[in-house]
Formats: sequence, structure tokens, C-alpha cells
Amino acid sequence: MKYDLEERTLKFAESIIGLCKKVPQNPITLPIISQLIRAATSIGANYAEANGASSKKDFKNCPEY
Repeated sequence: MKYDLEERTLKFAESIIGLCKKVPQNPITLPIISQLIRAATSIGANYAEANGASSKKDFKNCPEY
């Protein structure tokens, strides 16, 4: 079964950004909106980073670790 996580995390981030654009901006909501956008967009970035990581065998063979 194909999960399409890259596409799903992108759509999730876009949906959150769209939602945040609709929220009235004031001193109370601005930091919450900012944090919500950072959290929603980092999911895709973290997934892409983890998906591109080396295998455990490659990781163990790296002398830096």
C-alpha cells in the first residue's frame, strides 16, 4: 500500500497555512499562528530528511558517529 506521505504532509501544511490566513491577527494570536505554521511545515521537512537518511548499516560504518 502506498501512503504518499510527502504529498499528504505538503497538503497538510498548505491547509494549516490557509487556516492561519483566516484567523484574525492580534497580539494574542500572532505567536500562536506563527508556531502552528512552523510545526505544520516542519512535519514535511522532517519526513523528507528521515526518508533521505542513510541506512542503519551505512550509519554504523561512518567513522564520525
